[in-house]
Amino acid sequence: MAPTDSEASNPVLIEGHRPVTPPDGVATWDVDPFDEAILSYPRDFYRELRAQGPFAWIPRYACLMCGRHQETEEVFSDHTRFVSSRGVGLQDFKLEKPWRPPSMLLEADPPEHTRARKVMTRALSPRVVKGLREYFRTEADKLIDRLIDVESFDVVTELAEVFPTTVVPAAIGLKENNPEFLVAYGAMVFDTVGPDNEIRRRAMAKAPDVVPWITQACTREQLLDDYIGADVHDAVTTGELNENEAAMLVRSLFSAGLDTTIAAISSAVWCLGTHPDAFAALRQDQGLAKACFEEVLRFTSPVHTFCRTANVDTEVAGIRIEADTKVICSLAAANLDEEKWPDASSFKIDRKPIGHLAFGSGIHRCVGQTIARAEVEAILTALATRVGAIEITGPATWRPSNAINGLATLPVRLTRQ
Repeated sequence: MAPTDSEASNPVLIEGHRPVTPPDGVATWDVDPFDEAILSYPRDFYRELRAQGPFAWIPRYACLMCGRHQETEEVFSDHTRFVSSRGVGLQDFKLEKPWRPPSMLLEADPPEHTRARKVMTRALSPRVVKGLREYFRTEADKLIDRLIDVESFDVVTELAEVFPTTVVPAAIGLKENNPEFLVAYGAMVFDTVGPDNEIRRRAMAKAPDVVPWITQACTREQLLDDYIGADVHDAVTTGELNENEAAMLVRSLFSAGLDTTIAAISSAVWCLGTHPDAFAALRQDQGLAKACFEEVLRFTSPVHTFCRTANVDTEVAGIRIEADTKVICSLAAANLDEEKWPDASSFKIDRKPIGHLAFGSGIHRCVGQTIARAEVEAILTALATRVGAIEITGPATWRPSNAINGLATLPVRLTRQ
């Protein structure tokens, strides 16, 4: 329940968080950013959030929230003042036990983050990713060929989910794949960013079956030799990681590399289907695939929200922020900031949106982004070389998620060139 107006200016205690008060000069905005109605169509909310100023005080969760590009980038990228190790969701790991061991990449700060990122960067080296590009391209071509001229199919379930849950487990070297469990695990990771709402409860209902499976799947025994997963586990031999840590890093590849890519692929098809001129430009110049993907990321923001925690008393945009304050960073709102990108609410395939926050910023910038880019660019290239037109054959619906901005359904027909 939201505090009353009289309570809004007083210290608020939210499920184990210490009392904090709204900073001077910050508007109190009595809204639930995780309301399903908002998450189903958030663009009006994003405009209102930016209009509040550099920050808004969200009394329901006793948090600050930012949605302008400048402040969001500052908070999100400064790991010394705004830490990730206390959780990238509303929960503060300093005060509450997380539902699973924290990610060594996403929910860690130096030196632990540095140690883990070194191992992961080596496992995902440019040489490794280059070797995967041909495989991704071949699989993307085969998948698009199967879907061309089908009367109508759902992009989400028959393309966007199928491709990553096929190629990523294969690249990692997973012996026994379970696409349904991989998709469900991704939803758990991202929906626990938010409060204990119905969205989170729906995702966590599958935990008793999914968590034991994913935990076992990431062990060395369940991974083939000479693949990315085995390369991560090699760090046990060198003494850089122990066995549990290596398994956790492999788990991070699944939790961070699937849900976001599924959202990005389906959003890319939606963008091109609703902007036929952009698809025509891509067909004419396949070299636009990279720029197109960057604009899809900015325009749709597969991860719409992550949090940081102020670890010290500090100041941003003239606003004093107390230590221990949670800050909800709306990456999606920041990526649509007109002050950063003129005509930001329009999709422009050749925009080259340098500085978007879809893959994060600073030391926590997504370590697996090179694989994600290779996956989506393979799909975009397959569409550009094989498809003459993308026809959306029914209503597109969006899936409310506490962190992911992704489609629930998108019926389309692909016409052969």
